[in-house]
Amino acid sequence: MNANNPFLESYDFEALTQHHPSLKQFVFVNKYGTETIRFADQKAVKALNAALLKMQYGILWEIPNENLCPPIPGRLDYLLHIDELVAKKKIHLLDIGTGANLIYPILAVCHFKWSCTASETNMKSLRHAEEIIKKNPTLSAVVLRAQKNEKSILENIILPDDFFDVVVCNPPFYKSAEDAQKQNQRKVKNLKIREKKTLNFGGLSNELWTEGGEVIFLKKMILESTKFKRQVHWFTSLVSKKEHLKSLLHTMKKTKPKHYKVIDLDLGNKSSRVIAWTFT
Repeated sequence: MNANNPFLESYDFEALTQHHPSLKQFVFVNKYGTETIRFADQKAVKALNAALLKMQYGILWEIPNENLCPPIPGRLDYLLHIDELVAKKKIHLLDIGTGANLIYPILAVCHFKWSCTASETNMKSLRHAEEIIKKNPTLSAVVLRAQKNEKSILENIILPDDFFDVVVCNPPFYKSAEDAQKQNQRKVKNLKIREKKTLNFGGLSNELWTEGGEVIFLKKMILESTKFKRQVHWFTSLVSKKEHLKSLLHTMKKTKPKHYKVIDLDLGNKSSRVIAWTFT
């Protein structure tokens, strides 16, 4: 994890429960004598996120049970690497597919004081993101845009007079609802989890899966990015599986970017990566 990540150290559950008392019901002492929560429990993870955002940034946050609940330390790690990549004080960020959780704009505004615009295809999720903004004056400048064409990613969102320093994206990574369930069952088996509800981060269909999975989604995003060469400095996205990189970079090279790179994210027991490309 990035050395500048404030969530690098173990969680102080005593302090966290003071900021968000409902977290206390999920905290227990494991066999090693350490306070923790069951990360397979979606309600516990939501309560932890709410506590982290309240304690660190003073943000009031909640999401519907059916929506994706993001791992906040990992999402901030992505933005810390973006901060190093762009290397500007005043950054205007575009978040593709912000969901109901609005996590990238929240972290971008509260941790870095960046300007943010965020898009979303699901109107219910977009309305909930708007509610988060209304409850938190700190986020009042965040702009939300509805993507009304589900076949488009950047088109209809980047307007003629826009300029963004960076685009961030956490793409849907499964190919179908069946694939999502199958992968979750494999994870449950590997972790030996016994709870009945084990898809610990929840997620609506558009948040978790898209036809063709993340490879098809990101190839489309890469191709669309060529239409906005002069309006975006860096295009970036998370890539969940390392084996997808070869195909994605092959497509990217065809668009003849000026620069491109792969940024590895070390998130403890999980590894991830970010692809980044620019035409300027």
